[in-house]
Amino acid sequence: MSLDEAARQLEAAVHDARVAFDCIALEELERAHTNAITARAAVDAAEYAMRVELEQRQQQEDEGEGKAADAEAGASATGDNTDDQGG
Repeated sequence: MSLDEAARQLEAAVHDARVAFDCIALEELERAHTNAITARAAVDAAEYAMRVELEQRQQQEDEGEGKAADAEAGASATGDNTDDQGG
C-alpha cells in the first residue's frame, strides 16, 4: 500500500460518512448504519497504509544509520580517522 491508497481510502471514508449523515436525516437507519460501517473500514484501511509507510521509512532510516556507522567503523579500523592528528 502507499500514501496514495491511504488518501483514497480517506476520501471514501468521508463520502460514506456524509451518506450516513444524510441517511440519518432521512431516517434510513439501516442504510446509515451500513455506510457508517464502510466509512470505518475505509479509515482503518487508511490507517494501516500509513502505518506500513511509516514502518518502511523507519526501516530505511535505520538501515541508513547502520551503513553510516559501518563506514565510520571501517575508516577507524584502517587509520583513516581525520580526528587523529598523529603528532
